[in-house]
Amino acid sequence: MTALALLPGVYRPQADTRLLAEALEAEPIGPGSDVLEIGTGSGVLALLAARRGAVVTAVDASAQAVATARINARHHRLPVRVEHAEAATCAPGRRFDLVVSNPPYVPSPHRRGAGAALAWDAGPDGRAVIDGLCDRAGALLRPGGVLLMVHSALCGGATTVARLRVQGLDTRIVRRCDIPWGPVLRARGAWLHENGLADRSESLERLVVIRAERP
Repeated sequence: MTALALLPGVYRPQADTRLLAEALEAEPIGPGSDVLEIGTGSGVLALLAARRGAVVTAVDASAQAVATARINARHHRLPVRVEHAEAATCAPGRRFDLVVSNPPYVPSPHRRGAGAALAWDAGPDGRAVIDGLCDRAGALLRPGGVLLMVHSALCGGATTVARLRVQGLDTRIVRRCDIPWGPVLRARGAWLHENGLADRSESLERLVVIRAERP
């Protein structure tokens, strides 16, 4: 991935970003395609889409992330529109050819994180943001439009697939990878075990990319 500036407290692209980037590269977007990235962080995925000629809007709930994505878009001379907005309310009334999201998905005792944790903490089941995205997906997509979302299997890939199918979307898991638990999961390992979200023997986290297409 491209060189990036990162302001303090902004999520650094990691394995989940790379997995989602692979899925993005497989989509047939090009000049004139309307793309929305929800939870842009550094802006790296928005930049990948903009390099292919797409018209890109990127949003994030973190003011630091918005500033970072704008810096990176300017540095790479790519016309990405970056907005400060929540996933639940962004882009009202607009429809897109592609929606890409790496939302907060780490199960947490707190419904919403603060500071850097805003990028990953997502409530007791990890679905505080994901469920809302699933419910909005049909309204955000044009006919033939696609949603790509990455998250941990800890918060239920099958649940996401089922919820998107209720919206009438053709949905499947298109990419998977297993990575060692990072510092956030290791720090709350006892809590995850106590709440039945992970076995005590687990040390790998499965990431999944879910693809949902509107007929």
